[in-house]
Amino acid sequence: MKKEKTSFCLWYERTIGKIIPKYGFLSVIFCFVFNSLIYTGLQIIMKEARHFDLTTKWDEAIPFAPEWAFVYLGCFLFWAVNYILITRQGKEGWYQFATGDYLSRIICGLFFILLPTTNLRPEVTGDGLAQVLIRFVYWIDSPTNLFPSIHCLVSWMCFIGIRGKKYVPKWYQVFSCIFAAAVFASTLFTKQHFIVDVIAGVFFAELCYYIGHRTTYYQWVEKKFDMINEKVFGEKWDE
Repeated sequence: MKKEKTSFCLWYERTIGKIIPKYGFLSVIFCFVFNSLIYTGLQIIMKEARHFDLTTKWDEAIPFAPEWAFVYLGCFLFWAVNYILITRQGKEGWYQFATGDYLSRIICGLFFILLPTTNLRPEVTGDGLAQVLIRFVYWIDSPTNLFPSIHCLVSWMCFIGIRGKKYVPKWYQVFSCIFAAAVFASTLFTKQHFIVDVIAGVFFAELCYYIGHRTTYYQWVEKKFDMINEKVFGEKWDE
Protein backbone atom coordinates (compact mmCIF):
# COMPACT_ATOMS: atom_id res chain seq x y z
CA MET A 1 0.00 0.00 0.00
CA LYS A 2 1.38 3.38 -1.00
CA LYS A 3 2.22 5.69 1.88
CA GLU A 4 0.73 9.16 2.08
CA LYS A 5 2.92 12.20 1.91
CA THR A 6 3.68 13.78 5.25
CA SER A 7 2.57 17.32 6.03
CA PHE A 8 6.22 18.32 5.91
CA CYS A 9 6.48 16.86 2.42
CA LEU A 10 3.48 18.88 1.21
CA TRP A 11 4.99 22.05 2.67
CA TYR A 12 8.40 21.20 1.22
CA GLU A 13 7.00 20.74 -2.29
CA ARG A 14 5.46 24.22 -2.14
CA THR A 15 8.62 25.91 -0.86
CA ILE A 16 12.17 24.54 -0.71
CA GLY A 17 11.33 21.77 -3.16
CA LYS A 18 11.26 24.31 -5.96
CA ILE A 19 15.01 24.76 -5.41
CA ILE A 20 16.31 21.49 -3.94
CA PRO A 21 14.85 18.12 -5.01
CA LYS A 22 13.49 16.05 -2.12
CA TYR A 23 16.03 13.29 -2.66
CA GLY A 24 18.86 15.78 -2.13
CA PHE A 25 17.58 17.83 0.80
CA LEU A 26 18.82 15.83 3.79
CA SER A 27 21.95 14.54 2.08
CA VAL A 28 23.13 18.01 1.05
CA ILE A 29 22.57 19.26 4.60
CA PHE A 30 24.62 16.31 5.83
CA CYS A 31 27.48 17.39 3.54
CA PHE A 32 27.92 20.53 5.62
CA VAL A 33 27.15 18.86 8.96
CA PHE A 34 29.70 16.11 8.30
CA ASN A 35 32.25 18.72 7.22
CA SER A 36 31.81 20.58 10.53
CA LEU A 37 32.02 17.37 12.56
CA ILE A 38 35.30 16.41 10.92
CA TYR A 39 36.91 19.84 10.89
CA THR A 40 35.80 21.31 14.22
CA GLY A 41 35.51 18.02 16.05
CA LEU A 42 39.08 17.00 15.28
CA GLN A 43 40.39 20.45 16.15
CA ILE A 44 39.03 19.84 19.65
CA ILE A 45 40.18 16.22 19.88
CA MET A 46 43.68 16.91 18.54
CA LYS A 47 44.18 20.17 20.42
CA GLU A 48 46.98 18.83 22.63
CA ALA A 49 48.69 16.76 19.94
CA ARG A 50 52.03 17.68 18.42
CA HIS A 51 51.47 19.70 15.24
CA PHE A 52 53.86 20.03 12.30
CA ASP A 53 54.66 23.19 10.36
CA LEU A 54 54.93 22.46 6.62
CA THR A 55 55.97 25.97 5.61
CA THR A 56 58.43 26.09 2.70
CA LYS A 57 60.53 28.90 1.26
CA TRP A 58 57.90 29.28 -1.47
CA ASP A 59 55.22 29.83 1.17
CA GLU A 60 57.40 32.41 2.89
CA ALA A 61 57.81 34.26 -0.42
CA ILE A 62 54.04 34.79 -0.73
CA PRO A 63 53.11 38.19 0.74
CA PHE A 64 50.45 38.59 3.39
CA ALA A 65 47.47 40.36 1.81
CA PRO A 66 44.47 40.67 4.17
CA GLU A 67 42.29 41.96 1.30
CA TRP A 68 41.96 38.33 0.18
CA ALA A 69 39.78 37.76 3.25
CA PHE A 70 36.83 38.89 1.13
CA VAL A 71 37.31 35.90 -1.17
CA TYR A 72 38.18 33.57 1.69
CA LEU A 73 34.87 34.31 3.43
CA GLY A 74 32.85 34.79 0.25
CA CYS A 75 33.40 31.19 -0.71
CA PHE A 76 30.79 30.04 1.82
CA LEU A 77 28.04 31.51 -0.35
CA PHE A 78 29.73 29.97 -3.40
CA TRP A 79 29.65 26.56 -1.74
CA ALA A 80 25.96 26.80 -0.86
CA VAL A 81 24.92 27.88 -4.36
CA ASN A 82 26.95 25.22 -6.16
CA TYR A 83 25.98 22.34 -3.90
CA ILE A 84 22.33 23.21 -4.48
CA LEU A 85 23.00 23.30 -8.23
CA ILE A 86 24.65 19.90 -8.04
CA THR A 87 21.61 18.34 -6.31
CA ARG A 88 19.58 19.21 -9.42
CA GLN A 89 21.52 16.95 -11.80
CA GLY A 90 19.41 13.89 -11.00
CA LYS A 91 19.24 11.43 -8.14
CA GLU A 92 22.01 9.07 -9.27
CA GLY A 93 24.42 11.85 -10.21
CA TRP A 94 23.79 13.64 -6.93
CA TYR A 95 24.47 10.57 -4.79
CA GLN A 96 27.61 9.82 -6.76
CA PHE A 97 28.81 13.33 -5.96
CA ALA A 98 27.69 13.16 -2.32
CA THR A 99 29.51 9.84 -1.84
CA GLY A 100 32.72 11.40 -3.12
CA ASP A 101 32.13 14.41 -0.88
CA TYR A 102 31.68 12.29 2.26
CA LEU A 103 34.72 10.19 1.36
CA SER A 104 36.86 13.31 0.95
CA ARG A 105 36.05 14.39 4.51
CA ILE A 106 36.95 10.97 5.88
CA ILE A 107 40.32 11.23 4.14
CA CYS A 108 40.81 14.74 5.52
CA GLY A 109 39.96 13.48 8.98
CA LEU A 110 42.58 10.74 8.76
CA PHE A 111 45.24 13.31 7.85
CA PHE A 112 44.10 15.63 10.65
CA ILE A 113 44.72 12.75 13.08
CA LEU A 114 47.86 11.22 11.59
CA LEU A 115 49.53 14.45 10.44
CA PRO A 116 48.30 17.38 12.55
CA THR A 117 49.56 20.62 11.01
CA THR A 118 49.86 24.23 12.07
CA ASN A 119 51.44 27.48 10.94
CA LEU A 120 52.63 30.80 12.31
CA ARG A 121 50.27 33.61 11.42
CA PRO A 122 51.47 37.16 10.80
CA GLU A 123 50.60 40.08 13.03
CA VAL A 124 47.63 42.01 11.66
CA THR A 125 47.95 45.79 11.79
CA GLY A 126 45.49 48.45 10.68
CA ASP A 127 41.78 49.02 11.21
CA GLY A 128 40.44 48.68 7.67
CA LEU A 129 37.60 46.30 6.80
CA ALA A 130 40.03 43.75 5.38
CA GLN A 131 42.04 43.76 8.60
CA VAL A 132 38.86 43.41 10.66
CA LEU A 133 37.77 40.45 8.56
CA ILE A 134 41.11 38.66 8.75
CA ARG A 135 41.19 39.13 12.52
CA PHE A 136 37.73 37.58 12.60
CA VAL A 137 38.97 34.62 10.55
CA TYR A 138 41.94 34.12 12.85
CA TRP A 139 39.66 34.39 15.90
CA ILE A 140 37.12 31.77 14.81
CA ASP A 141 39.55 29.39 13.14
CA SER A 142 42.62 28.07 14.92
CA PRO A 143 45.72 27.44 12.73
CA THR A 144 45.25 23.67 12.62
CA ASN A 145 43.77 21.04 10.25
CA LEU A 146 45.65 22.58 7.35
CA PHE A 147 46.57 19.52 5.24
CA PRO A 148 44.70 19.02 3.03
CA SER A 149 42.89 22.33 2.74
CA ILE A 150 39.15 21.78 3.08
CA HIS A 151 38.64 25.32 1.79
CA CYS A 152 40.35 24.36 -1.46
CA LEU A 153 38.89 20.86 -1.61
CA VAL A 154 35.28 22.04 -1.27
CA SER A 155 35.78 24.91 -3.72
CA TRP A 156 37.15 22.51 -6.33
CA MET A 157 34.30 20.07 -5.66
CA CYS A 158 31.96 22.97 -6.39
CA PHE A 159 33.53 23.30 -9.82
CA ILE A 160 33.94 19.66 -10.81
CA GLY A 161 30.41 18.91 -9.60
CA ILE A 162 29.01 21.10 -12.40
CA ARG A 163 31.87 20.64 -14.87
CA GLY A 164 30.50 19.59 -18.24
CA LYS A 165 26.88 19.59 -17.03
CA LYS A 166 24.59 20.87 -19.79
CA TYR A 167 21.97 22.19 -17.39
CA VAL A 168 24.50 24.66 -15.95
CA PRO A 169 25.33 27.65 -18.20
CA LYS A 170 28.85 27.53 -19.61
CA TRP A 171 29.63 31.00 -18.27
CA TYR A 172 28.85 29.84 -14.73
CA GLN A 173 31.05 26.78 -15.10
CA VAL A 174 33.91 29.06 -16.15
CA PHE A 175 33.16 31.43 -13.28
CA SER A 176 33.19 28.52 -10.81
CA CYS A 177 36.60 27.40 -12.03
CA ILE A 178 38.01 30.93 -11.76
CA PHE A 179 36.47 31.53 -8.34
CA ALA A 180 37.80 28.21 -7.03
CA ALA A 181 41.27 29.27 -8.18
CA ALA A 182 40.75 32.60 -6.41
CA VAL A 183 39.91 30.70 -3.22
CA PHE A 184 43.18 28.79 -3.56
CA ALA A 185 45.02 32.12 -3.76
CA SER A 186 43.07 33.53 -0.81
CA THR A 187 44.16 30.68 1.46
CA LEU A 188 47.80 31.50 0.66
CA PHE A 189 47.61 35.30 0.78
CA THR A 190 45.74 35.23 4.10
CA LYS A 191 48.36 32.79 5.43
CA GLN A 192 45.71 30.23 6.26
CA HIS A 193 47.37 27.44 4.29
CA PHE A 194 50.53 26.22 2.59
CA ILE A 195 50.99 25.49 -1.11
CA VAL A 196 51.03 21.75 -0.41
CA ASP A 197 47.63 22.08 1.32
CA VAL A 198 46.14 23.55 -1.84
CA ILE A 199 47.60 20.84 -4.08
CA ALA A 200 46.36 18.09 -1.75
CA GLY A 201 42.90 19.64 -1.59
CA VAL A 202 42.54 19.59 -5.38
CA PHE A 203 44.02 16.10 -5.66
CA PHE A 204 41.67 14.53 -3.12
CA ALA A 205 38.67 16.36 -4.59
CA GLU A 206 39.38 14.84 -8.00
CA LEU A 207 40.16 11.41 -6.53
CA CYS A 208 37.03 11.20 -4.41
CA TYR A 209 34.83 12.57 -7.20
CA TYR A 210 36.24 9.83 -9.45
CA ILE A 211 35.56 7.12 -6.87
CA GLY A 212 32.03 8.38 -6.32
CA HIS A 213 31.26 8.17 -10.03
CA ARG A 214 33.27 5.09 -11.01
CA THR A 215 32.26 2.70 -8.24
CA THR A 216 28.95 1.48 -6.81
CA TYR A 217 29.57 2.77 -3.28
CA TYR A 218 27.07 5.55 -3.94
CA GLN A 219 24.26 2.97 -4.07
CA TRP A 220 24.79 2.18 -0.38
CA VAL A 221 24.68 5.89 0.50
CA GLU A 222 21.59 6.37 -1.65
CA LYS A 223 19.85 3.43 0.01
CA LYS A 224 20.49 4.82 3.50
CA PHE A 225 19.10 8.24 2.61
CA ASP A 226 16.14 6.62 0.84
CA MET A 227 15.21 5.04 4.18
CA ILE A 228 15.48 8.38 5.97
CA ASN A 229 13.65 10.26 3.24
CA GLU A 230 10.82 7.72 3.38
CA LYS A 231 10.24 8.54 7.04
CA VAL A 232 10.53 12.30 6.55
CA PHE A 233 8.53 12.69 3.34
CA GLY A 234 6.26 9.66 3.55
CA GLU A 235 7.57 7.77 0.55
CA LYS A 236 10.52 7.53 -1.81
CA TRP A 237 10.75 9.56 -4.97
CA ASP A 238 12.99 8.89 -7.91
CA GLU A 239 12.82 12.31 -9.54
